[in-house]
Amino acid sequence: YQSDLSGLELLNRGKVRDIYAVDDETMLIVTTDRLSAFDVILPQPIPGKGEVLTRVSSFWFRRMEKLIPNHLTDIPLESVVTNDDERAQLGDRAIIVRRLEPLPVEAIVRGYIIGSGWKDYQKTGQVCGIDLPANLQLADKLPEAIYTPSTKAAMGAHDENVDFQHTVNLLGREMAEQVRDASLQIYREAAEYALEKGIIIADTKFEFGLDRDGRLHIIDEALTPDSSRFWPADQYQPGISPPSFDKQFVRDYLETLDWDKTPPGPELPQEIIDKTAEKYREAEQRLTGK
Repeated sequence: YQSDLSGLELLNRGKVRDIYAVDDETMLIVTTDRLSAFDVILPQPIPGKGEVLTRVSSFWFRRMEKLIPNHLTDIPLESVVTNDDERAQLGDRAIIVRRLEPLPVEAIVRGYIIGSGWKDYQKTGQVCGIDLPANLQLADKLPEAIYTPSTKAAMGAHDENVDFQHTVNLLGREMAEQVRDASLQIYREAAEYALEKGIIIADTKFEFGLDRDGRLHIIDEALTPDSSRFWPADQYQPGISPPSFDKQFVRDYLETLDWDKTPPGPELPQEIIDKTAEKYREAEQRLTGK
């Protein structure tokens, strides 16, 4: 649920990740088993979740290297976490990454209409200023994937959907276009691959950072059950919210409770914890074959 490593400076404890300084060039990211829903960290861990997210992200980072560089390094964990007991506790959930300057944009790509995009579409016929065809049903596949960025909110606040021009104002036109085009290209390649494995990637979000030369890298996580909506292709049909391989399963349970979506988060029944852990593992197994 929470890491505590000796001899390393804790830089940040986010909703899911604990980040430690290694040196001026690199840092250690520990992806914990914490689960956040509606921007609230729930009080219980989902066993093994952090390891699944780390392995799945690394799988996609390596697969997409030909499209865009990423923050991974080849530095072995034992050279940074020298305590055997601490290293054993971390398992596969820790990686050493390059320090990059993060961009203040959540790069979201939607291939299907669901979630906040569906709510926006019902009100305006648009998502983030993009006109969509009339008479779409819930969970319909869009004619082509769309880029619908959002702001990166401070801890505890909600991200806000914005139009593309907003990101131009933040990043400059050239960088905003580079982020958009990279996001769409990564999504299209990943969605095609995942579909062969029986998973629809309905939508996903990416984060990017710059190195000292201003070169764009993908950072944080990529195409995981935490940052994406994964649907089983054999159970998909428009008009209903499909079952999922991601934390939407927990969100759906929380929606049945009398909870105002503010901290503290409610305790989850063991059955929901076990089922969620199982869904994360199945997503990894399908995508990576491991």
